[in-house]
Formats: sequence, C-alpha cells, structure tokens
Amino acid sequence: MPEPILNFGLNDEQLMLRDLVRDVVKNEVVPNRMKYDEENKYPWEILHKFKEAGLFGAMFPEEYGGMGLGMMGNIILAEEIAYGCLGVGTAFLATKLGSLPIEVGATEEQKKKWLPGIAAGEIIAAFGLTEPNAGSDVPALSTTAVKKGDKYVLNGTKQWISGAGQAQIYTVFAVTDKSRGPRGVSCFVVEKDTPGFSFGKKEDKLGIRCSETRQLIFEDCEVPAENLISLKENNGFIHALKTLNMSRPAVAASAVGTAQGALDCALQYAREREQFGVKIVTFQAIQHMLAEMAMKTEASRLLTYKAGLLAEMGHKDTAKFSAMAKCFAADSAMQVATDGLQIFGGYGYTKEYPAEKYFRDAKILQIYEGTSQIQKNEIAAGLIKEAASKKA
Repeated sequence: MPEPILNFGLNDEQLMLRDLVRDVVKNEVVPNRMKYDEENKYPWEILHKFKEAGLFGAMFPEEYGGMGLGMMGNIILAEEIAYGCLGVGTAFLATKLGSLPIEVGATEEQKKKWLPGIAAGEIIAAFGLTEPNAGSDVPALSTTAVKKGDKYVLNGTKQWISGAGQAQIYTVFAVTDKSRGPRGVSCFVVEKDTPGFSFGKKEDKLGIRCSETRQLIFEDCEVPAENLISLKENNGFIHALKTLNMSRPAVAASAVGTAQGALDCALQYAREREQFGVKIVTFQAIQHMLAEMAMKTEASRLLTYKAGLLAEMGHKDTAKFSAMAKCFAADSAMQVATDGLQIFGGYGYTKEYPAEKYFRDAKILQIYEGTSQIQKNEIAAGLIKEAASKKA
C-alpha cells in the first residue's frame, strides 16, 4: 500500500504498528481469506495470530494493558486489516466496538474489571444496540430492563450483532424508563453464559462472511446490577452516541483499506491483461477509472485521519467529521470496488480473483454503524447547528 501524501504525524510507534500489521495480514489473512469466506467461518485462528502479535492491545490505553496508541492506532489497524479482508477486520474490530461503551461510560472499577482482558485478546466483546424494528431509529428500542432487587431483568431481541455467539461479553442497550424516550435507555454488560440469554441463527450474508452475525435474545435474563454501565440508569443513549462517534473513524478506515485493496488488485491486473495486442492499462478509459479510484481512496484516507484526530482530541466537531469520514469513505469504497471489478471484466465476476470479494464486502460499509443516509443527517444537523450559533 502506498504512503499517504500526508501522514498527519504518525509517530515511530504507529509506523511500527503499521508495518507489523501489514506483515501479519500478508502472511495470515491474504492466504486464508477465501477459505474463511467460502466456509462462512469465524476466523478464530487468525484472531489468535493477532493476539500473539499483540494487536488487540493496540486498540486500548496503557492503563488497561494496551499500547496507548490512541485513535490513530485503531485507524491503522482497521485500514491495514481491511486491505486484506474486511470480514476479518470486522470480526476483529467488533470487540473494540463492544468495549467502547465501557471505555466512554463505565466507572473506573468496571473498566479495570473488563478492559484488560479484552486488551489482552483473552475476551471478545460485542455491541448490542440494533433491533429488528430499531435500526437507524435508535430511540425506538423495545428491549427492556426492569430492576428487581440487585438484578435487572432483560427482555427483547437485538439484530445484526457482529460477533454474536463468539464474544464472551456484550454491551447491551435496554429501556429502563420508557417515559423519557431516548433519555430512558441504559447500557449493561451481559456475559455469554447468563441464563435467559441465547442467540439466533447465523446469518448467511453477501459479504464479510467470516464475521458471524446473529440475534441476541433475552428472555427474563437476569443481569447483576453491578453490570449497569456507570452504575447509573438512563445514561445509555449518551454512551451510544459517544461510542459511535469514536467508532466511525475506524469504520471509515476499514473502507479506505477495502478501497486500496480493490484499487491495487485492479491496477495489477490492468498491467498484466492484454487486449488488442496491448496491456489494457494503456487504454485511456482504464487509466481514467484508475485515476478516479485513486482520488477517491486518497481523499477518503485524509478525511478519515482528520476525523480520527478530532475524535482523539474530543473536538466539538467530532460527530460531524466522523459522519463525513464514514459516509464518504464507505461510498467511495463501494464505487472503487465496483470499478475495480469492471476492470477485471468477466474474470472479476468469478472467485478466481479477489475483485468480487472486495465488491461483496464493500456494500456493508454503507449500511452498518449507521447507513450513509443517516450519516448525511448527522452532517446536516452539525451544519445547521453551526449556522444557528453563528447567527446568534
């Protein structure tokens, strides 16, 4: 993968991480990605290699056993792993998403209880927000949590949960005070073997097939009150917003990696494929497609890095730029993967080449963790708020 024109000041540790991840992806992910995709199999063996390389720790602060590489560490991981396989990247990063409500909202005691195990790669986490009837419409959550003594009883279903059935702990959002609307939602840590907690069937997906997706089903599931994030009810909606603002730059980085992978494959093929007695890379039509793909990829990378730096700073524009990066990079990745497949022609439509996998995988980037349309709502809301403050 090429060096970005601007590296936004990647330090020596971050550069070392990037080189390490590239090496692991080249040796462990790329040779095995089609096997895991075709078998629809969770990549435990690859995640074990990531654990041996210390990559889980690269996502977490030093005080909880991590490397302390910040948001840029997460962005580097996301981009480089998605370059090899977005499915593996999603399976890996889902544990960071699942831990973020703990990072942004938990008490110090709760953080020390759960985060070190996740940072060590000993515990896999998952994020339980979306429901069958509440995807983009988060305030419409119907999963409930009713306090009974020193426990909360959860009832409801979560949908499209990455890592469901594989993760050991789940950060689950449930309504604790319906009268308060979105301000009546709380977040809980639910352990996998809790009675009353089960999983739906494994979804048979178009892409990211090695990242398992299932429902979370709660039927009178009793969760200890000490597992309420922050130990305060009705803070869950804030935890969710902070989580998504922090996770979207990493999703954008996954889109950048996917786009770069699709571009590199298409460029290599165009330099080898002959038609009419010449390499197709000499055709201006192909050159223009490659140029457009490269521009979209690089613009996505720069916007993603900016969003990541703002998120790390806790900047007031974090939500807007996280949405911009996620939307632009996801839409760009889908277009780049589409054009990449087109350059391959009929061969791109077969599993002989990775173009079709990049194409299938890229689509989810426009859907999960907020559709591209929802991101535009977020961007517009930020613009309108800014305009109102300037007028005032």
